[in-house]
Amino acid sequence: MNHSYNLYIVGLSIVIAILASFSALTITSKISEAQGKTKFFWLFSGALVMGSGIWSMHFVGMLAFHMHMSVRYDVKLTAISMLASVVSSFIAFYITMPTDIDWRKIAVGGFFMGSGIVAMHYIGMEAMIMPADLSYDPVFWILSAVIALAASYAALLLFLRFRRRYQSNLLKWISAVVMGFAVCGMHYTGMKAARFEPHAGAAADHQQTLDFFLLYGVTGTIFIILLVSWGAMFFDRHVLEKLAFQDSITGLPNRNEMNRFFENSAGEKNIGILFIDLDQFKAINDTLGHHVGDGLVQQVGGRLRRFIKPGKQQVFRIGGDEFLVMVKECDRRYAEELADQILQLIKQVYFIDGNELYVTGSIGISIGAIHSSDRSTLLKNADTAMYKAKGLGKNQRCFYTEEMGVREVRRMELEKDLHRALELEEFFVVYQPKWNVKTDRLVGFEALIRWRHPRLGVVSPVEFIPIAEETGLIFPITRWALEQACRQCRAWQDRGIDQPVSVNLSVKLFYGEILYDLVESALNRAQLDGRLLELEITESMVLHDVNDVIRQLEQVRSLGVKVSMDDFGTGYSSIGLLDRIPLDALKLDSLFTNDLDTPSKRAIINAIVLMAENLKLEVIAEGVENKEHIDYLTGLGCHVMQGFYYGQPMDSEEINEWLNNRKSRTEGAEHSALTAAT
Repeated sequence: MNHSYNLYIVGLSIVIAILASFSALTITSKISEAQGKTKFFWLFSGALVMGSGIWSMHFVGMLAFHMHMSVRYDVKLTAISMLASVVSSFIAFYITMPTDIDWRKIAVGGFFMGSGIVAMHYIGMEAMIMPADLSYDPVFWILSAVIALAASYAALLLFLRFRRRYQSNLLKWISAVVMGFAVCGMHYTGMKAARFEPHAGAAADHQQTLDFFLLYGVTGTIFIILLVSWGAMFFDRHVLEKLAFQDSITGLPNRNEMNRFFENSAGEKNIGILFIDLDQFKAINDTLGHHVGDGLVQQVGGRLRRFIKPGKQQVFRIGGDEFLVMVKECDRRYAEELADQILQLIKQVYFIDGNELYVTGSIGISIGAIHSSDRSTLLKNADTAMYKAKGLGKNQRCFYTEEMGVREVRRMELEKDLHRALELEEFFVVYQPKWNVKTDRLVGFEALIRWRHPRLGVVSPVEFIPIAEETGLIFPITRWALEQACRQCRAWQDRGIDQPVSVNLSVKLFYGEILYDLVESALNRAQLDGRLLELEITESMVLHDVNDVIRQLEQVRSLGVKVSMDDFGTGYSSIGLLDRIPLDALKLDSLFTNDLDTPSKRAIINAIVLMAENLKLEVIAEGVENKEHIDYLTGLGCHVMQGFYYGQPMDSEEINEWLNNRKSRTEGAEHSALTAAT
């Protein structure tokens, strides 16, 4: 049967196929970034645009096909053909949605999509109502199916290629043209396979009437494609983009937007980063509630918003009470001036739910280039500087230096190696004697833990104890130190040296209910009397629940163990609690000993000694290094001393040698005194 094509409408079908392909590529590029239900929104949108586009192209091509007879279309079959195209596209996209896609999934997904296109085409052909019989040339039929599968595989490969958001629009248009021509090739090959045999007596219609149902259906579908595409892009830009890249509390750009800033600024020099962290924010959350904390973050964000300068300076909230200011073409002077302005603004009063709040901030500053291979270096440097600022007393700014970076690397190495230090037996204990000047006798030892690092040498507890407290390793380390000290004390007792040993405790040990069991276990393992063990606590204990501290200390004192307060007078004031906390002694920090020539220091020590006498507490002075110290302290009423004058921290063998020397010296002095008397 004779037929012809309207070339203008053929061209329109190709344009529709290309536009639908471009829209589908654009929409499906969002899938890899989406999370949860949003991912299925983009998946369904892409399948709807792709399936509807192929269907529209097919029926626009049918409108271009002129057979010189009256043709109408069955509504039900036409709708089914469209459903087949959309569903097959959805299945194919769904199968290939995971990021760890392999060739088997591509093969299965391409087969579903290709089969759906073939089903759509030939169901659409069956929807034709006309005075003619329809048959197919098997060669062209098979060829059309092969082209449909090839077009489907091409569509999936392009879909996978464009799942990443940042792609060239030119490349995407080229891919859409290739996909559009492939889909059109399948359609027109399928039409070539069709054979129409008019019924007997059927009259030719040289003015073939236009099927308005088909025209309206195709027009409506194209409108749906545009509506879905534009609607999805609008939703993405104005809703999803806002959710993904804007903080919900402050309205500031969030961590995702910060990462995008890094990507867009890769290679630029002199990028300044100010890492801002609010001081004591956790205390506000814990005492006043998270709603007050959120209100505080919101107001801080509002104040920081005034520092935004489009194209030059941006402010981000990156989580919790942490904010970030990024400055392009920044120098140190500008960064420090900006940090000072921010600190002044942050510390102004806040009024939230009837609460009048005063908070401060700590700011770390780093300046440098953002390298694509390591975008987070500047951020880590600023974070390191911020913690340094907190260590300086908060409400401070600190500029990152290479020396600071070296310390941070060392700290990270210590933290990593600390986990195996106990297992590898790298810890050891040294002991420093305590001496009673009044009786001129030894009155005990303080056990001090040390770490012999295989590469860094002996590491001071000042370095590793804070790390142990942060990581929770302080519990097994303290257990080990207690057991070591108790065993050594028992060994001395067996030799006739009946002297107590003291062990320092971390405040972290009071946060659980393990202190009593820890001490009791160590005493039992060593078979040591509790009177020979002394526990040293610090004034920072008062920051914990004081009643709970008192209860736990009374429990361990029931074992006969003594308790002393170490570094008294240097930390948080606990004078008002001294009559409540169960203590046996106060240890004066070396800060007082090293400044004894100052009248004010001597007055303070004298006051502490008098107070301790009234509370029936012993006073122990640390850091005694010379005879002048001893004379001053003795005159002030302090008689128990500890320091290098009597002995530096020594291991057990050195202590034994020290004891033997002391014994020989004492015996020699007694012999001399006896000889002189006779």
